[in-house]
Amino acid sequence: MKTEKNILIAFLLNMAFSLFELFGGMFTGSVAILSDAIHDFGDAMSIGISFALEKKSKKKPDNKYTYGYIRYSILGAFITTIILIVGSVIVIYGAIKRMINPIEINYNGMIGFAIFGTIINFFAAYLTKEGDSLNQKAVNLHMLEDVLGWVVVLIGALLMKFTNIALLDAILSIGVALFIFIHAFKNFKEILDLFLEKIPKSISVEELESHLKKIKDILNVHHLHIWSIDGENHYATLHIVTNTKDQEKLKKEIREELREHGIGHVTIELETNKENCEEMECSPNTNMEVGHHHHHH
Repeated sequence: MKTEKNILIAFLLNMAFSLFELFGGMFTGSVAILSDAIHDFGDAMSIGISFALEKKSKKKPDNKYTYGYIRYSILGAFITTIILIVGSVIVIYGAIKRMINPIEINYNGMIGFAIFGTIINFFAAYLTKEGDSLNQKAVNLHMLEDVLGWVVVLIGALLMKFTNIALLDAILSIGVALFIFIHAFKNFKEILDLFLEKIPKSISVEELESHLKKIKDILNVHHLHIWSIDGENHYATLHIVTNTKDQEKLKKEIREELREHGIGHVTIELETNKENCEEMECSPNTNMEVGHHHHHH
């Protein structure tokens, strides 16, 4: 597992680095470096969690998790995101406090740390560049943010050295924190949509239904449910009313149509119009009373 090995290396690099940063922040008196340290520590933690869960998410479906373990990977991204949101809020709070009572900063030390930080984090970002799971993307995003954070600290340190405005340090750290917060929040929403079984962004139910109804022999489509397990693998279940004798051909056509919409796992229930599905007229927003009218068989 190439990605796993890389995540592990990134984790160790980041962990070691955030400790180094804590020391750097105290040594230089820079809150931007300290805020980066909190951020990096959060990243390291989340990468560790991601690493553990990524392994688990590769397990095949079994009797306990019939859909497989894919969502464990998302869980990793979720915990990471929460850590980042909390971390960035703490950083902003610290920076505002610092604006009220400024402290003397050692600029040269700060510049040295920033150069070193940029190089190390660039290396870590390079290592985690491959991979396309949401989790892997989250890890890589952290790495890129770290590089960015350090470049910003470097520019800030150089500016402060020449202008001697210590306030810049706090402003910088707030900037970095806001950037992290906004990104993390977007991720958070995406993950939430998955857990709430919201329909994947790329799919429109209306469009799909109208395409299905165009297929010859389909009289009606209902109970169409679509969800995604990890943002990449989409599932659907649906009821089709048809009187066709060639059910095999029809199912094949339905599967093909759904595959075109990016849905790979499909469960189809075929009904004849005589069956009159109990909940036929039942769209999610009408009550279940509709079913009662059909009891006079």
